[in-house]
Amino acid sequence: MAYYQQCGSVPPKRHTQHRRADGGLYYEELMGEEGFFSDSSLLYHREIPSALVNARAWALPDQATVANEPLLPRHLKLHDLFTDGAGGDIVTGRRLVLGNDDVRISYAVAADSSPLYRNATGDECVYVESGSAVVETVFGVLAARAGDYVLLPRATTHRWLPTGDAPLRAYCIEANSHITPARRYLSKFGQLLEHSPYCERDLHGPREPLLGEGTNVEVYVKHRGSGPAGIAGTIHTVPHHPFDVVGWDGCLYPYTFNVGDFEPITGRVHQPPPVHQVFEGNNFVICNFVPRKVDYHPLSIPVPYYHSNVDSDEVMFYCGGDYEARKGSGIGLGSVSLHPGGHSHGPQPGAYERSIGVDYFDELAVMVDTFRPLRLGEAGRSSDDGTYAWSWSGRGPGS
Repeated sequence: MAYYQQCGSVPPKRHTQHRRADGGLYYEELMGEEGFFSDSSLLYHREIPSALVNARAWALPDQATVANEPLLPRHLKLHDLFTDGAGGDIVTGRRLVLGNDDVRISYAVAADSSPLYRNATGDECVYVESGSAVVETVFGVLAARAGDYVLLPRATTHRWLPTGDAPLRAYCIEANSHITPARRYLSKFGQLLEHSPYCERDLHGPREPLLGEGTNVEVYVKHRGSGPAGIAGTIHTVPHHPFDVVGWDGCLYPYTFNVGDFEPITGRVHQPPPVHQVFEGNNFVICNFVPRKVDYHPLSIPVPYYHSNVDSDEVMFYCGGDYEARKGSGIGLGSVSLHPGGHSHGPQPGAYERSIGVDYFDELAVMVDTFRPLRLGEAGRSSDDGTYAWSWSGRGPGS
């Protein structure tokens, strides 16, 4: 995010001496993207940030996937995955729903605090379905509430601390790339433009440094490796707490954006999914469908027209309101629909006609469109209702 921020104590000139009160030097660390050729920030540590005293393997949650064969649209009931309540913490308790070489989508229901964690394979975009949390990061603290996207740049050390009485429900989108605002919303210098459905005022980053204490601290690291999906896990033990940054500045840092601050783009006739886009990564986009006034042409049909996903798989997570186009399919809150490339899809039977004259949709959903086929993770297979593919015809296989 090319939006400059400064937090805490930094020297007047980069790459120059920055001394503590006792005369000792702080240690400057550049955290940058694309080999010094993209966004970066400079962080000033009390201790050497690269120091290690131990390392051991971390057995990641099941990352294996299977192909969506035979090719079917699917309804995945994520709320059925944690019927016994919260499943530990948001990092080690994630269950993989869908994935490919560009992005992995997991779901977690957490009551416990997570370990310190760093994803070195790509950026993370975590959507908070319900509950709340404090997210402590090497840059400082973020407050996360229902409806927040929490954007965490690659290799940001952080941990999740659920707050309140309700467990934290989170939809975790992990990229093998960086995740940014949609390029068409940005000026050539990186400012969000006037036609963007949100602006910099809607983005909330850390406001002050977080200074942690402790020695021999463990940090869970997800990184490129030889395991399923080409990723592996390692637990590093560092001699001093990684939250030792006295100040930082730059254009790379974690932030939150609440879906309630997204201003929907509407028209006289039905608008296509790109108007709902909020973020993008390599070979995928993230969109959100929010409560909004809908089509106002006198002959409009507000629900989507039937369409073929020629180049992409479409994943929709239903997290609020009542999604008009899916009525009668069994889809409800906590559901995910997967509409794969190669299959035409659209409103459920009756929804097309029923939507005529409707002027407002009370719905909330997070969509991920991928440009390579998605495979089913263990959570996707476990939560598949097995009947959604036949919901347009009302007939099962062979009947």
